[in-house]
Amino acid sequence: MSTPRAPRPTKIIRQELPPHLKVPPGQFVTTKFPVLTYGPTPRIDLSRWRFRLFGLVEREQELTWEEFQALPRAVVTADFHCVTQWSRLDNTWEGVLARTLVELARPKPEARFVMVHCYGGYTTNLLLEDLLAETTIFADHHDGKPLPPEHGGPLRLVVPHLYAWKSAKWVSGMEFLDQEEPGFWELRGYHMRGDPWQEERFWPELG
Repeated sequence: MSTPRAPRPTKIIRQELPPHLKVPPGQFVTTKFPVLTYGPTPRIDLSRWRFRLFGLVEREQELTWEEFQALPRAVVTADFHCVTQWSRLDNTWEGVLARTLVELARPKPEARFVMVHCYGGYTTNLLLEDLLAETTIFADHHDGKPLPPEHGGPLRLVVPHLYAWKSAKWVSGMEFLDQEEPGFWELRGYHMRGDPWQEERFWPELG
């Protein structure tokens, strides 16, 4: 049985930045897309793939791949900044906006933080307001092609306005929280937010 074809994108969004903000301080531009990963690349059977929305929400959800693909889709063109100092400009990501999933879960008023969970055990934390940014997307395509496993396929989170460790690969769900908790790299000295224009790479006391 073939996987149903995803609906055509209904929103086209471009990250609009003035020229002097295209490349954050301390970064260099590359056309390559380096593969940087914690742990081995998981191989995920789409028939068993699940995406959970849980924690402080009104409606807990567990989506199958087919259900996820049936959600309204969008295309986001945005830059991508790695904490290791490279930036790849004008990437085109296709998938489901994070806002769509948040609306599906209906976070409770006290939910102000999110922990992103991934296949393979990786986690990263976000402010809910960063998750709700217009360009934040759960992407299954990159530059017109299905996202390969080494870059986070079948599905990765992309948060263009933060360093790329926040753009978690192989996502399996989001947990909504009332207190901020550190994820995998945050526990190991990376900054809790990771704003590239502020060079928030590590804990301030490590700077």
